[in-house]
Amino acid sequence: MSKTIQKNLNYKKYLVDSKLQYFKPNSAALEKSFADEISFSLNQHSKFISPKFFYDKKGSELFEKICELPEYYPTRTEINILKKLKGELPLYLDGSFRLVELGSGSSVKTRLILDILNQVQDKIEYFPIDISEILTESSALLQRDYNDLHITGIIDTYECGLEFLKNYDDKKNLIIFLGSSFGNFTSDEGKEFLEKINSTMKDDDLFLIGLDLVKNKIILENAYNDSQGITAKFNLNVLSRINDELDADFNLNNFTHCAIYNENDQRIEMYLKSLVNQSVIISKVNISLTLKKNELIHTEHSHKYKLSQIRELMHQTGFDIKNTWLDENNHFALTLVSKNT
Repeated sequence: MSKTIQKNLNYKKYLVDSKLQYFKPNSAALEKSFADEISFSLNQHSKFISPKFFYDKKGSELFEKICELPEYYPTRTEINILKKLKGELPLYLDGSFRLVELGSGSSVKTRLILDILNQVQDKIEYFPIDISEILTESSALLQRDYNDLHITGIIDTYECGLEFLKNYDDKKNLIIFLGSSFGNFTSDEGKEFLEKINSTMKDDDLFLIGLDLVKNKIILENAYNDSQGITAKFNLNVLSRINDELDADFNLNNFTHCAIYNENDQRIEMYLKSLVNQSVIISKVNISLTLKKNELIHTEHSHKYKLSQIRELMHQTGFDIKNTWLDENNHFALTLVSKNT
């Protein structure tokens, strides 16, 4: 990558060793983005906080715990599908591919893909994109276990990381977006995001995406209302982050976690509900919020899909479907696509 591109995109390069480097944008720019978005979203009549802000260090750690919960089926289901890909995914890998992950993982899922690449090529490059600083820790863990793994991390949003990737080099990429995070987008946002990915891809690149499927309402609601209360802590932690980074005075005891499945819109809806009439000051953005008892702050949508909707969505955003793999209960799908050229 040229120094000119690096400078134009306002990134600073951190070289850890010959096999590990990462790029991070100007920290003031990141802080300003968080402050601006929170200022806007909590000033609306229907207040909301973007789910991308869940994933500070503590939030990322809590999400790792969520993935291990008995009620939270997506992780173990997706792992079972990935295990099936060991003999099938290499059939689509013509030549050497860099692994690009939206989100950073040292988890079983990332390792399963790395193991597949290890079967078919000598050197592996891993390019995680994550807004959380946990990227540096997960990368170090992976490097410890994979001797020939070369890692270039981007600590930034997916969109900015993809723009960085677009200008990086000419090597073929296998881009993966695992889990069910795509479901956090609205319909329009999801299409825009897929079009963004498509626009950064070269003709030979591949994209593997995880999508949660429509299923029984009880299974869905239990997955987001676990008996140990980890999801509740995860949801409330975003208020702690605002307190810490934007000098706010949210009292977490004045809020409770809510998650329901909206069958008409095929989505889990997650909220923080105010338990009392209250006022909150967010000093760094100079705003004072007034919340009524039972008022909701929306924090996440998690859309679920039918297979016919996945096919239509990929077609609309310029992709050709190579294959779709399902688990035995048809709870989850992994779809591999290429650019429609």
